[in-house]
Amino acid sequence: MDINYHCQECNYRLRHKRAIRSWLRKVAQCEGDYTVGEINYIFCPSSLHRQMNIDFVGHDYFTDIITFDYSNLDGGVIAGDIYIDYQTVADNARIYGTTAETEMRRVVVHGVLHLCGQGDKTPDTEAVMHSKEDKYLTMFDAEFAPKK
Repeated sequence: MDINYHCQECNYRLRHKRAIRSWLRKVAQCEGDYTVGEINYIFCPSSLHRQMNIDFVGHDYFTDIITFDYSNLDGGVIAGDIYIDYQTVADNARIYGTTAETEMRRVVVHGVLHLCGQGDKTPDTEAVMHSKEDKYLTMFDAEFAPKK
């Protein structure tokens, strides 16, 4: 099993896939000594993602990520399908004053944190989630980012 990347109705290309794969395995280990089962990242356009949000989550608005969790945390394995709206991620990068690449890594690790059991539905759990995203983005930059 592994971390896989797919595109649905788009041609988005995630940069540094191998480094991100290694980083996410380490995040899973740090979060609870979890191993990675099968995680599929599916990049798609806003129109498809919004319809999925309506159909599966019951929310009629744009969002950057929808996570379908198939993990067995008691068994120590995380797994799931993670749909990412690459267009909303790029929009959010402009709003938050960061690069699209950094914002995409934030969203990618956000999905793994959900699979590890981290919620974000209350102000407290959202603050914890954001703190963990920052911590792991720093880890990526220090340990996994390709050297220039």
